Amino acid sequence: MTQSDLPKSKTAASAIFEAQRLAFAPIAFHVARTLRDSGVLTALAGKPKGLDLTALQQSTKLSRYALRVLLEGGVVAGMLHEKAERYILSKLGFFVERDPMTRVNMDFVHDVCYQGGFYTEEALRTGTPAGLKVFGPHKTVYEALATLPPAAKKSWFAFDHYYSDTAFPEVLPLVFAPPPRTLFDIGGNTGRFATQCVQFDANVEVTILDLPGQLNVALANARTAGFGHRIKGHPIDFLDPALPVPQGADAIWMSQFLCCFSEPEVVTILTRVREAMTASTRLFILDTYWDRQKHDVARYCLNMSSLYFTVMANGNSRMYHSQDVLDCVKAAGLTLEQETDHLGMSHTLFCCRKR
Repeated sequence: MTQSDLPKSKTAASAIFEAQRLAFAPIAFHVARTLRDSGVLTALAGKPKGLDLTALQQSTKLSRYALRVLLEGGVVAGMLHEKAERYILSKLGFFVERDPMTRVNMDFVHDVCYQGGFYTEEALRTGTPAGLKVFGPHKTVYEALATLPPAAKKSWFAFDHYYSDTAFPEVLPLVFAPPPRTLFDIGGNTGRFATQCVQFDANVEVTILDLPGQLNVALANARTAGFGHRIKGHPIDFLDPALPVPQGADAIWMSQFLCCFSEPEVVTILTRVREAMTASTRLFILDTYWDRQKHDVARYCLNMSSLYFTVMANGNSRMYHSQDVLDCVKAAGLTLEQETDHLGMSHTLFCCRKR
């Protein structure tokens, strides 16, 4: 780029700066994470006058060279201010250090998505989770969960639970009005919702439907919590269209489940669920739809999370627009009875019945 090529307007200058932020985003990510995990941000928190290089070296045990490149990277990334050779935490640095959502997202990206992200283009071209190869020869991340490296497994479940658990207290009164005696928890994961159901209502019995490996974990957690007699399991691979959904549920629950499948697969799954329902069975679908968010930050996180499904999870699903799921509901022979927005962290609950 020559001098004459440089942008003349403030808007253009801002755009080219943002372009460079994108170009160096992977490096900035590691600067932020290392500043956090090495204790630099912790050392600066609560110190409005900041610390100098010597004090930070004593606090973090990093070499002066390591600290210099990290601190200088943190300054240009906006996480730190430098004044009179002292480094001061900015608002951005504060949120990287203290904000729970930022921590969960950063750990998830680093431990689960980062290495596999190299294969994004391959995943998009092939429709397969090409990045999952970094964890072994798995078809989907869900069958790999039981064998993920400890850090990746911890961050995956922390991410999943962070975005689902906040909605459960608001959802339970809706699911239990009127109270079901039998509830199927489809894709029950570690059994957290099933456990909350049996704690909420002393008479309900829950059956978790999930892959065998994950089901074993959920049932073990139920036994540990003292609810093994009221929480049962039914092993099933929902990607196998030949496997029917069992009958006998008053209510069927899906939390952040359908986003794990492509739209044709969603229709197939919902069709099999409808075949297991009676006229009185209620189907509850809880998810976060990017078009129903109140804040731009939520929409940003959700749309970026779609690439995780592309590269790591299964290669063909995403965080959906709500109308996409409602179209699948209709195509499966179900009808929407009630919808409730802004539950928990801006979740939406659909209540459906057999048409």
